[in-house]
Amino acid sequence: MVPTNFVDRVEPMAQLSSLAGGLAGGHGRAFVVEGRSGMGKTALLAKFAQNLAAGEAQPSSCVVVSTRCHPEIGAGLTYAPALDLLVQLHEQTEQPGWLRRVLKAAGLGVVKSAPAMLSALVPGLGAVWTAGREAAETALKSGSAPLDSVMPIQLGAALQISEALLAGATPERPVVLLVDDVQFIDPSSLLVLDRVVRKLATKPVALVLSHTRPDTDTAVSATLDLWERDGLATRCPLDGLPEDAVQELVALKFDQHPATLPGEVFRLTGGHSLLVSLCLEEWQRDSDHTGPLPASVARVVEARLRALDEQDRRIVAVAAVQGPVFLSRLVAETVALPHEEVIERLSRIARHRLITLHQPPAWAEAERTDCYAFEHAALWRVVYEQQTPEQRRSRHERIAQALLAVDTEPADLPLGRRLEIAHHLDRGGAPCLEDSADAHYALARSAALDGLSFTEAESHCEVAIKAARALPRTTPGRDRRLVSAIELLLSLTEVRWQGQAMPARGLDVDALAAEAEQAALRCGDARLVARTTLLRGKSLLVTRGLGPSLVKLREAIEKAARAEDPVALFVAKVEYGRQVSKHRLADGLAQLYEVERMYASDPALGATGDPVLQHARNLAEMQLAVNLFDSGRLGEALGRLLRCVDRLRQEPLGAELPIALNYLAQVHTAVGRPDQAEQALLEALAFEDRRGGDSGWHAYNTALYARLLAADPDPTRRAEASAAIERAWLETERTWLANLVPIVRNLYADILLDLAVRPDEQAGARAEESYREQLRRADKLALDTHVETEQTGMVRSRIAALTLRGRAHLALGEPAAAARYAGEAVRILDEVGDMPALRTEEVLYHAALAQDGAGDPAAAKELLGRARAVVLDKAAHIEDPELRGRFLADVALNRRILADGGSE
Repeated sequence: MVPTNFVDRVEPMAQLSSLAGGLAGGHGRAFVVEGRSGMGKTALLAKFAQNLAAGEAQPSSCVVVSTRCHPEIGAGLTYAPALDLLVQLHEQTEQPGWLRRVLKAAGLGVVKSAPAMLSALVPGLGAVWTAGREAAETALKSGSAPLDSVMPIQLGAALQISEALLAGATPERPVVLLVDDVQFIDPSSLLVLDRVVRKLATKPVALVLSHTRPDTDTAVSATLDLWERDGLATRCPLDGLPEDAVQELVALKFDQHPATLPGEVFRLTGGHSLLVSLCLEEWQRDSDHTGPLPASVARVVEARLRALDEQDRRIVAVAAVQGPVFLSRLVAETVALPHEEVIERLSRIARHRLITLHQPPAWAEAERTDCYAFEHAALWRVVYEQQTPEQRRSRHERIAQALLAVDTEPADLPLGRRLEIAHHLDRGGAPCLEDSADAHYALARSAALDGLSFTEAESHCEVAIKAARALPRTTPGRDRRLVSAIELLLSLTEVRWQGQAMPARGLDVDALAAEAEQAALRCGDARLVARTTLLRGKSLLVTRGLGPSLVKLREAIEKAARAEDPVALFVAKVEYGRQVSKHRLADGLAQLYEVERMYASDPALGATGDPVLQHARNLAEMQLAVNLFDSGRLGEALGRLLRCVDRLRQEPLGAELPIALNYLAQVHTAVGRPDQAEQALLEALAFEDRRGGDSGWHAYNTALYARLLAADPDPTRRAEASAAIERAWLETERTWLANLVPIVRNLYADILLDLAVRPDEQAGARAEESYREQLRRADKLALDTHVETEQTGMVRSRIAALTLRGRAHLALGEPAAAARYAGEAVRILDEVGDMPALRTEEVLYHAALAQDGAGDPAAAKELLGRARAVVLDKAAHIEDPELRGRFLADVALNRRILADGGSE
């Protein structure tokens, strides 16, 4: 690091001091110092920490811990910055040797893995990770189920780690967390910081970050933008030093200097902090002070390299290819020189202010090597970029070979070394493609399994796919590599697929699934073909709609049967049964009954502890119950769901519990038990709140809860419904699960219609316009769903949207349009029969009101009679007399239908 004096940062320092001063009141905040590389961000954070330690800033009792994110050897170590902060916090209160004792008590011995160490430090985290790892491992082995049941565990783990970081802070002993160069942070640690930031308002903890904004947007930049938008963070831009600050810096460094020096330095550098310091160093090195000052960092580097002989310049160039931080032994092996000679040369080179000794990375601590770092990233970048593309490629290749030249199998090497190897293989060009594909695929699995760090896993998958594609078609194992990497990537991202666009970080989901399917066919592996066909069926559902998906899912069933793979066959049948229900409920019921018989009759399926099978079985059981509900068999549906929920409460993960509680709440509502429905929804919401993070099902459950509030006669609860459904829709937009989006959007429209109350004539024109605007907003939401379902084939949501449009237009005084939309809803319903998540009697009832409003009482009477018949048929299927009585008397819609449509 180039040493700099701290000058002219009065305003940022005042803001930081104010931030620290507020901690005594129990209120924290995030503060982000931003600027170009070399602007003095690190110096500002260091000075702030120094002031706190010296008692120059209040409160003087602050605990300050800091970490730095590095783009260096082994970059991308999962949770490393979060672990660094947590360890330092413990060191403030624990006795020496505490970490060794904790690890020994946890039975871990010497641990290199950050997730493993976090498991020892954070109570309860180890059990969560173990359960999640088992489920993730089986899902990745089978390829038959997505990681939607495991993804929330990553969010829950981040929440637990964040709570551990906040736990020890008190107003008397507040905490300041400093994170330098956050642009290099790993995604898992970023997730932890996000959880921290969202709790700072009520915690005596400050989070201070330095950030260099890259040329292109990144996840870090997007997160900081989000914090700023939500009012959670203050951003402080750090620009170049003004001319008077440069004068101050020159005066601090030199007792005597030409009067023109500060002005010349400012003119050349524009106040760029690093370049100012480099210029002054060059002026000091020039004994007679007659040489020109450098006008750029490149000029500084060139001047310092000229002082070296040719061999030293070659050593520096190879070191730069290794990275901003490098190891002497690797440099020696790459340039084919004795290690002792390279050590001596590096020691001499350090005198020229290009490099400095550095702490070696954890994985290299036991190796007999010196570790150096370039004095600043800007210096390193110049040395690296001055080399030709082939020089860089060949040197990356040789460094990778040197790192691999050990007796240990690659999979058993420390993670940091594996990351370093993969980095150089990726840049080693064509000779390294096979090794690069294998290394990055292995790292993807490690990230997903060892730390449940799916974002890191996705990044490695993308590199593995790129490398496999670049291999010649005739390369042995090429297609299997391609299938494995694509299958893993799509499993990792399935929970975020968003349909026609390219939702998962710009990936064309269906094109990838089709590519994997074709590669599997070329492999000639029947089980692989069955798995990729199922994956293609899932991708088609969200990219081209239900129809093409069902065709491919039927094909997956046939191929799984031919492959004699019972697990793949069972999972394919479950998926087909769940999806075909959206097209024709009777077909879904038949398929799910067959799945239930299959599970009960095959001991191999029933006895297995396979989490993938268990996940599929849970989904099938819930879907069958809710299909029975949608078919009017309410009593049987309620009994099945109560048993399912009780069983899921006992499972260690309980991943499907929020879904089962959602279905249970729907049935409770339908049979006139709103209190029990509310209890189920609140349990589901609390369960996911404990895990943390957004979830499509959390949004859906919030929407159902909002619907209960809107139906309550209590004005206070009805007023709460608007805020609740708004939260639900915003979360739906963030998660965007294709099958839930239209349902929540329709619920939003439904609640707007329920809450819209026509004002009295005395209320005036403004109140009338506000009322009509709410109706138009509901109609627009329903229209969006109607248009969307024309592409997706989600017939149930299309029928519901048409019914909602009919209600909106009838309330707007447009009965002809209302009758047209409601009539179309009935026509489609008659064509397809009962549908999931849709009450037939409700569609018929509102169509009757629309026809009556349009002046066709005969049609209205016929529709109302049909609605009454549906209600009575559902009642006949409820064996419990008390439950049947509630269904007929306590459900408002049923009362209206049975009272000949008279409103209450």
